[in-house]
Amino acid sequence: MNTASFKAYIEVVRRLRKDCPWDREQTPESLRESFLEEAYETIEAITEKKWGELESELGDILLHVVMQSIIAEESNRFTLEDVITASTRKLIRRHPHVFGDATADNAAHVKANWEKLKRAEGRSSALDGVPKELPALLRAHRLQDKASKVGFDWKHRNEVWAKVDEEIVELKEAITAESGGKIEEEFGDLLFALANFGRFLSVNPEIALQRTNEKFRRRFQFIEQALEREGKAPERVSLEEMDALWVKSKAVL
Repeated sequence: MNTASFKAYIEVVRRLRKDCPWDREQTPESLRESFLEEAYETIEAITEKKWGELESELGDILLHVVMQSIIAEESNRFTLEDVITASTRKLIRRHPHVFGDATADNAAHVKANWEKLKRAEGRSSALDGVPKELPALLRAHRLQDKASKVGFDWKHRNEVWAKVDEEIVELKEAITAESGGKIEEEFGDLLFALANFGRFLSVNPEIALQRTNEKFRRRFQFIEQALEREGKAPERVSLEEMDALWVKSKAVL
C-alpha cells in the first residue's frame, strides 16, 4: 500500500463523518459494541480460515481505528498521526532485541522481557493490562498467565487438577447446603480452576468453549433437520428420540 491510497482512505472516512447523518452522530461510546463485534468477526474468520472474509473484517477494524481517531481529533484529544507515532515508538521500545542491544533467544524470552518493559512504563501490578471487558473465561486465562510471569503459579499439572477436584467438592457442598450465593461463588471458582488447568494443557478456555458451542449448534441443528424431514417438531417428540438423533449426529459432525 502506498501513502496516497492510505490518505485517500482517510479522506473517505472524513467525508463520511461530515456528510453521513449516521456517521456524524457516532461517539467513542456508541461505537464500542460494533468495534467488539468486528473484532469477534475477525477472530471467526481466522478460526475458520476464511481468508477473503478476514481481508474484509480487517478493513472494518481499520475503519474503527480511523473513525475513533477522527472523532478524537475533533475534540483536540489526539490525531491519527499521534496514534501511529505512539504505536511506532511503543513497538521500538518494547523490542530492544530488534532495535537495541538486548538479546532474546526465543519467543518465551521475548514475552518475559515484554512484561518487564510494561512494568517499567509505570504499571503498578502484574495484572495491569488485562481488560475488564474481556469475556470471563478469556480474562481468567489472561489473569492467570500474567500472575505466572512473576512466579505465582503451580509447578506441576497434577497440582492444578487437584485444585479442580477440590473446587468440585466445594461446589457439591454448597449445592447440598442449598446456599444460593455460595453456589455461584463455588461455580465460579470451579470455572477459574478449569481455565487454569487449560493453561497447563496449552488450551485457551475461551477458544475451547467456543468450539464446543459450535459443535453443539451443528449437532442440535442436525436433530432439527432430521425431525423436519419427518414432519416433526422438536417440542413434540420425546427426549429419547432426540437423543438417538444426537448420537447419530456425533458420527457425522
